[in-house]
Amino acid sequence: MGRFDGLTDAQWQVIEYQLPKDPEKRGKGYPHAPWRPICNTILWVLITGSRWCDVPRGEQWGSRPSAHRWLGRWQVDGTLEKILTTLIEAADLAGLLNWERLAGDGFFSQRERRGRGN
Repeated sequence: MGRFDGLTDAQWQVIEYQLPKDPEKRGKGYPHAPWRPICNTILWVLITGSRWCDVPRGEQWGSRPSAHRWLGRWQVDGTLEKILTTLIEAADLAGLLNWERLAGDGFFSQRERRGRGN
């Protein structure tokens, strides 16, 4: 299981522009939740592999129902893919990735670097 304490300011600046400026409102009621807590909650579930009911509480975390709803929308419209790609590209530029050896869910594999001069 991974650990995630929320997006850093630098990570947030990298992905903030990927999110809708004026999200569609679901009618009367609560105003739209800020994007950063929603993203923190979605990424927490994806990184830790934990259940939605175990999402931490606090001001840096979004509500579970809102985060779950936005995750579904972003999977369909491609926003989630854009966010993850942007974060991976930023980590690569910062030299934080080893493209020769990748791991996912405890499974390690070798991968050829495509489009990187190899």
